[in-house]
Amino acid sequence: MDFILQYLAGWNVAALICLIVGVALLMVEMFTPGFGLFGCMGIVGLIAAVILSSDSLLDALVTTVILIVVLGLIAFLVLRSVGHGAFSRSPMVLNEKVDYDSDSHLNEDRDTLLGKSGKSVSPLRPAGSAEICGRRVSVITDGEFIPEGESVTVTEVRGMRVLVRRTSDVCDNMPQNDDGTERA
Repeated sequence: MDFILQYLAGWNVAALICLIVGVALLMVEMFTPGFGLFGCMGIVGLIAAVILSSDSLLDALVTTVILIVVLGLIAFLVLRSVGHGAFSRSPMVLNEKVDYDSDSHLNEDRDTLLGKSGKSVSPLRPAGSAEICGRRVSVITDGEFIPEGESVTVTEVRGMRVLVRRTSDVCDNMPQNDDGTERA
């Protein structure tokens, strides 16, 4: 730690301000949802700190390595705290999860949808919503686009995933005899 403090003692005030502001903005970016404005400004601040503090290319490389190590350590400590530390008990961290067992009564209802038909109530590209048996259900196709209002049939139910096909496609894929009639 003394090495880092002695190294920083040789910096000018503008470089230290850019360093502190850059690290602070990167920490703000970790805790705020958004599109990265604080992170981009933090990176610009760190780059400015490296440029202002360096007398040579070697100094710039040493400074960059130190910044990467320090930021990596900070990120590790913050992420560890989110998972196991005091931060994990804060209201900012969502601890509940939805899995197959916690939603079993809904999954049993979904299992009854297999083979049922309905209409798409939104465009399925490939995910969307359909009304099946009088209920609005989140569904997904096998990759094809199905416009709103088309008839669909449930072909597979796995967990929370309900796979549908256009009704005419289900009939077209039925096995047929040599004379073109459908096999039972």
